[in-house]
Amino acid sequence: MRTKGSDQNDFQGEEGVGYVARFTNESEQRQGLKLGEIQPTVIDGKLIHVAYLGSPEALVPDDVRRFGANLVKKAGRFKSSAVLDLEALSLSFVKNQNLVSALLEGVYLGSYSFDTYRTRSRGSKSGLKSIVLTVSEDDVETYQTSAKSAKILAEGVALARDLINEPPSTMTPRRFTEIAQEIATTYGLELRVWDEKKIEEENLGGLLGVAKGSNEPPRMLRLHYLPSDLDPAAKKTALVGKGITFDSGGLSLKSGTGMMTMKTDMSGAAAVLASMVVLAALGCRREIYGYMALTENMPSGTAQKPGDVLKTRLGKTIEVLNTDAEGRLVLADALALAVEDGAEQILDIATLTGACVVALGTEIGGIMGNDDSLVSQVREASLDAGEELWPLPLPEKYKKHIESEIADMKNIGQAGQAGTLSAGLLLQEFVGDVPWIHLDIAGPARSESDEGYLSKGGTGFGVRTVCTWLL
Repeated sequence: MRTKGSDQNDFQGEEGVGYVARFTNESEQRQGLKLGEIQPTVIDGKLIHVAYLGSPEALVPDDVRRFGANLVKKAGRFKSSAVLDLEALSLSFVKNQNLVSALLEGVYLGSYSFDTYRTRSRGSKSGLKSIVLTVSEDDVETYQTSAKSAKILAEGVALARDLINEPPSTMTPRRFTEIAQEIATTYGLELRVWDEKKIEEENLGGLLGVAKGSNEPPRMLRLHYLPSDLDPAAKKTALVGKGITFDSGGLSLKSGTGMMTMKTDMSGAAAVLASMVVLAALGCRREIYGYMALTENMPSGTAQKPGDVLKTRLGKTIEVLNTDAEGRLVLADALALAVEDGAEQILDIATLTGACVVALGTEIGGIMGNDDSLVSQVREASLDAGEELWPLPLPEKYKKHIESEIADMKNIGQAGQAGTLSAGLLLQEFVGDVPWIHLDIAGPARSESDEGYLSKGGTGFGVRTVCTWLL
């Protein structure tokens, strides 16, 4: 960050190549230049690479976020500095904090890579030394605040990605718990841990049933954040995340191909943990609980069987007809705990159904809930955050899809019909009258390519939406 009139000597960088950004004009638009595209040009006798931002009137935060990531990846081929003169770009841009924050988020997210297990770099790391924003002296403090917030949010997303990308035999429920303990100490959060004995004693039958097939013991975690300057008007909020650290499908075994990415099935819990970090670091003025239901879903001689009946924390019983529909079983207990703790609004996030991927693809998540106003709030936040959610219904008449012959409900609906909706209807049984939102992120939780600010693997989807909503 620097002000007008500062020393410009580092503009060209070590290799005599500098970067600047500006909006496209009509001529350039006719040439088909795309957002973030970088082309060499000569300015004042110097070779400069110009990154194009498109039209200032059409800019939305996610376009700018993608531009920031593209700048890092493309300009990073050189050891140089990128100079972004925000005032020269557009007055409307420089005064829009959402756009400036989105730009910086893109820069940080575009720099992400998970190289823990690589013996040599795959050559994707950026060589970019720095990105300098030039602003007027009056705006420096404002932009420093934006830069700090963007960095904290991006680091939260990176934490979620790291948790998801770890191998499943490393990122076990116990290891996840150790990380949560470290985070609780660092950020002054209260952590409660239910181990396997406590899970049984407190009748968390959904979680216990899924965990029966694994040698790795389950955990239920609850983080509690209570700010010193609590907003008395803010509702006590519970975040609930599905944490299946590896999902084989249990005795209803997945295919080999279907299992390849199933370390991703704890993306909901990762998003909750990362969101708690960001909210605490940025001083959110709400009281927030974060629940993470953690277990593996494995086949063995002790695993639950199709036809078994589980008794949940709430006392309601679920007939398990497909052991691969396990996420709703562990979430049922976590949702019941959130209600018991007095949550006034609940958001759960889970890689819950393949049916949601069929309906919405891999770039859009599903959102449903029992409160239309809350659905609208969270969806609006998701659009600002660049994490698109599409509203889905919870039709009362579809409750017959989860009626069981011998229990209060069954864990699957009718074959080939409304699989995402039947899962949502089951979860709704455990929140009572508390305003509640369910995010099905089975599609966007993982990216199959390096594109924009995403890198192949876990995306950390949901962190930016949750934090935008609550902040």
